[in-house]
Amino acid sequence: MNATLKPQIIDLILADLQQAYQSALHAADQAHSAATDDQSVAETQYDTLAIEAAYLAHGQSQRVAECLADINAYEQLKAALPETNDEIVLGCLVHILDENDNEKWIFFGPTAGGIKVSLEKHEVVVVTPTSPLGEALLGLTVEEDAEVHLGGKIVFYEVEAIY
Repeated sequence: MNATLKPQIIDLILADLQQAYQSALHAADQAHSAATDDQSVAETQYDTLAIEAAYLAHGQSQRVAECLADINAYEQLKAALPETNDEIVLGCLVHILDENDNEKWIFFGPTAGGIKVSLEKHEVVVVTPTSPLGEALLGLTVEEDAEVHLGGKIVFYEVEAIY
C-alpha cells in the first residue's frame, strides 16, 4: 500500500460514517415522533412514557450531531492530508508488526476509532490519538517500537512503514 491510497481510505470511512448518520437520523425522527405522539401524553402523574420518549429523542439527536461532526472531521482531514511521512501524525497510514510478526494496517484518524475498511486485500483499522494504541504510536518514526498497555497486558509493536 502507499500514500496515494489515503484519500480512498477516507472515502471508505466517510461512506461508513454516512451510513451511520442516516441510521441515526432515522432513529431520531422515530424517537421525535414517539415523543410528540398523542399516545405519549401522560394519563397519571406516574406515567413516564412521554418523559422517556423525550429523553430518547434528545439522545438520538445528539447521536446525529456526533455523526455529522465525525463526517466533517474526515472531510477536513481529506482536504489537508500530511505530505511528509517522517513521523506518525493524524492522517497517516501506518503498517505495524506485533511481537509475533502479525501485521496490522492502521489509519490514524481524528474520530470514529474502530471502524474497519478493506483496501487491496488488507484490513485497515481506524485508530484515534486518544486510544491506547494511538497514544503509543503518535510521533513515532519507522523502526521505533510502541509499548501499548491493554487491560493489564503490555503489547509491543514495531513501526514498519508510514505513508
